[in-house]
Amino acid sequence: MYQPYPQGAAEPEPGSQRTQPPESIRNAVKLMYAGAAVSLIVIIVALVTIGSAKTAVHHAFPHYSPAKVRSAAFGLVAYEVIIQVITIGLWLWMARANQAGKSWARIVSSVLFGLNTLILLASLARPHATIGIVLLAVVWVIGLGAIFFLWRKDSSGYFAASRLP
Repeated sequence: MYQPYPQGAAEPEPGSQRTQPPESIRNAVKLMYAGAAVSLIVIIVALVTIGSAKTAVHHAFPHYSPAKVRSAAFGLVAYEVIIQVITIGLWLWMARANQAGKSWARIVSSVLFGLNTLILLASLARPHATIGIVLLAVVWVIGLGAIFFLWRKDSSGYFAASRLP
């Protein structure tokens, strides 16, 4: 018996079609990727400006010996690199999870933004190179923008629709 060759793609099952993220989610995800990129720049700057870190430690603690100044500066740089590597991983994880419509990711992103705020404030209280603080502030502003977009009404609708079976 003759059956014609199908001409088009099969229609998807109702409910199996994934809705596309709204513009607000796409903007939040773009900002999260930008946050990861700037965090990478923070690592590079921290490694390149170790001399500035030594100067900042020396000015903050003039009674430190040269060896202790060097050790403290390397400690500050190592701390910054470790924090930023973790931060990059979190930016990328949250970007993917939010884009996929995981409602828990919006909450986790908000909590991480709160932690980022505390890290920025703590960075102001310790010896630092000015460029490092400026970059951390840029990362914070990017995070603020991402949180703004994640909590918009159309974003809430997307997360609610993603929970449906």
